Amino acid sequence: MDTVALTDDFTTAQTADGPHIARACRLLKRYDGQTVVDHIDLEVRPGECFGLLGPNGAGKTTTLRMMLGLTPPDGGTLHVLGEPIPARAREARVRLGIVPQFDNLDPDFTVRENLTTYAGYFGLKGDARRRRVDELIAFANLGQRENMGIDSLSGGMKRRLTLARALINRPELVVLDEPTTGLDPQARHHIWQCLRGLKQQGTTLILTTHYMEEAERLCDRLAIMDRGRIVAQDSPNALIAEHIDPHVLEINGNAAMRWLDGQTDDLPARAHRVGDMALLYCREAAPVLERLERAGLRYLHRPANLEDVFMKLTGHELRD
Repeated sequence: MDTVALTDDFTTAQTADGPHIARACRLLKRYDGQTVVDHIDLEVRPGECFGLLGPNGAGKTTTLRMMLGLTPPDGGTLHVLGEPIPARAREARVRLGIVPQFDNLDPDFTVRENLTTYAGYFGLKGDARRRRVDELIAFANLGQRENMGIDSLSGGMKRRLTLARALINRPELVVLDEPTTGLDPQARHHIWQCLRGLKQQGTTLILTTHYMEEAERLCDRLAIMDRGRIVAQDSPNALIAEHIDPHVLEINGNAAMRWLDGQTDDLPARAHRVGDMALLYCREAAPVLERLERAGLRYLHRPANLEDVFMKLTGHELRD
C-alpha cells in the first residue's frame, strides 16, 4: 500500500509541561468502593506507539476513558496534549482521534458520506473537506467502495474506514481500543501497515490489544496492567529480557506430564504447567533438548516472547 500523508509532522512535538503527549501521575479510579485503577503512573512520548495490555478487568478501558475525559478520575493528575484532564478534555479531544473497540459507523450512509459528515463536525467545508475525504478514502484503500453502504463492507474494510474517520482532523494523537479484534490475518496485517505508516509520519498512537504479537510488532513501549496497577512498563524487548529466559520449550500430553513428574530438581529449566501443557524456560536449551530427545517426546522450541511475559506477570488462570 502506498503511503498517503495524512498528518502534520509531530515527531518533535513538545507539550506545555514537558516532552510527552500524555502523562498520568498517581491516577486513581474507584467504582462502588472498589479500586479499578490504582494510583498508576505512565507517560506517552511524542511519535511513539504506546501499548496498554492486561487481562479482562485490569483497568485498561477505564484508564483510556479517563485519558479521553469521558470518566472523571478520583485522584491523581492527568494531562493529554498539554491539557489538564478532565478540565479541558474538550480542547484535547479536538486534537486527537479515537478508534473504538466496536465500529460505530452510520449504516444509513455510504463510505464517502460517513467521512463527509464526520468532517463537518470539525468545521471542514467545500474543497478542503472534499480533498480530506479523498485522502482518507485512498488511505483506507476503499476507492472502489466509496459509494457503497456500510453493510456491504467486510470487517476489515469497516475497521479501515473507522481508522480513516479518526484521522479526519489530522490528530496529533490516535487512541485505538483493540483495533484488530475479530479480523482475519490478512485484514490485521493491513491495519498494522496503516498504523506503522501513521507512526512514520509522526503521529503518536496509544492502543489496547489482547494480541501479544500485535503489541510486540507495533509498540515502542508498553505498560502491562493487572488488577488496576501497572506491573511492568518498558519496550517489548526489554520486558522479555528482564522477565523471561531466552529459550522456551513447549511439551504436552500425558506422556510429557509423566516425564516432567519424574524429573529431579536438577532439570535446568523452570517449568510452568498450563492444563495438559508445560512450558520449560531455560537459559541454555541444549541440556533440556537432550533429555527430551532421549525420552522420545515431541516438543516445540521457540524464543521467549511478550506473551510469556504477560502470562508470567498476570497469571495463567482464565478471567471473564
